[in-house]
Amino acid sequence: MAEPKHILIRNASLEGQPVDLHIEGNLISRIVPHGKSPLILPDSSSKPLCIDAEGMHLFPAFYNMHNHAAMTLLRGFADDLPLMEWLEGHIWPAEATFGDEHIRAGVKLACLEMIKSGTVFFNDMYWKEDVALPVVRAMGLRAALGVSLIGSQPAGERERSFDLLEHFEPQEDGRVALSVAPHAIYTVGPDLLRRCASTARRRGMKLHIHLAETRGEVEDCLKEHGCTPVAYLDRLGFLGGDVVAAHVVHVTDEDIRILASRGVTVAHCPASNMKLSSGIAPVQKMLEAGCRVALATDGCSSNNNLDMREEMKIAALLAKVSSGPQALPAGRVLHMATRAGAEAMGLNAGRIEEGCLADLLLVRADEAAVTPVFNPCSNWVYAANSSLIDTVICDGNILMQGRRVEGEAEIREEAREIAARIARLSR
Repeated sequence: MAEPKHILIRNASLEGQPVDLHIEGNLISRIVPHGKSPLILPDSSSKPLCIDAEGMHLFPAFYNMHNHAAMTLLRGFADDLPLMEWLEGHIWPAEATFGDEHIRAGVKLACLEMIKSGTVFFNDMYWKEDVALPVVRAMGLRAALGVSLIGSQPAGERERSFDLLEHFEPQEDGRVALSVAPHAIYTVGPDLLRRCASTARRRGMKLHIHLAETRGEVEDCLKEHGCTPVAYLDRLGFLGGDVVAAHVVHVTDEDIRILASRGVTVAHCPASNMKLSSGIAPVQKMLEAGCRVALATDGCSSNNNLDMREEMKIAALLAKVSSGPQALPAGRVLHMATRAGAEAMGLNAGRIEEGCLADLLLVRADEAAVTPVFNPCSNWVYAANSSLIDTVICDGNILMQGRRVEGEAEIREEAREIAARIARLSR
């Protein structure tokens, strides 16, 4: 068995205090005050990697709880349109041309963008997740790759998706898993929804679904089933603590009560909800009712980036517009972007504490945008930008240091070439 690697981070600021932090293997093993208590490493034949973090803040890395990673190739492809016109007239026809090459290039680009902006986990929902899986592993991120299912799939294709789910075996490190991802109640019928839930629970996988995103979805559900989308899924026995529901914009007080009582994780996507004019999710109400609310960007064609730092500020300000200035304070929205997502996925992460998984960021604190520092968390949410992230560590591995990610120029060039082909085909 290989000896665990050691990383020493010296003189970083943690909640305003200078500390030294030791990573052993994939865990944070020690945190001590800088210069006051010597940090003694266990006996080891390998020298630790030392990082001088003077002038940098330590923050937990981001967990993006709803994404369509390969859609980075469609960033800006069809903007400023109503949701169904955008989907049916532009996005779905473009996606119909995607092959394995598109998936690999789009996912690589998404992983690069997420690393550069501090995300170490994403909860995906797309096609050909078996093609995406080795790409994500190679890039070093964590992910739950949702195998999409819709009612209009040819039967053979749908069965191949279930076969993939039934035979998936995660690697020992457990960084990348598959999940079951029925698209939405308006594209997936009740029998298929029940089968998705049954498969996920038998296989110990997460469920991932779009829910109550638009008024039209709610109105159609009321006409067809006599209840709201949340109540409909609850009636089917679909909802539970293993469900991540994306958007959840148009919900009643009773819907919120159901979501809280079933332990559903809500993936709040404020930028996408605004761009597609879906509405403002009642996040403050959900939190007060005891719902777990995490943060997400959605895909690049409806955001149009995967920057969770930016999403934090948007979420906080949007909540204040609808619920008052004390809604969603900086510490709470940081929790949504980090720990809430980690806990939803069953990971001991999303916080900088001894014994937690080493998923963390070093963020520069010496730029004008974050000067002065009265409250590091407040600066991170309201004042900073993701270009201040110097170092990204996921599962004890350094994915970026000094803003450099291995192979990034090649990843960008490949994506540009494939996007040019998509543009020619769409003319």
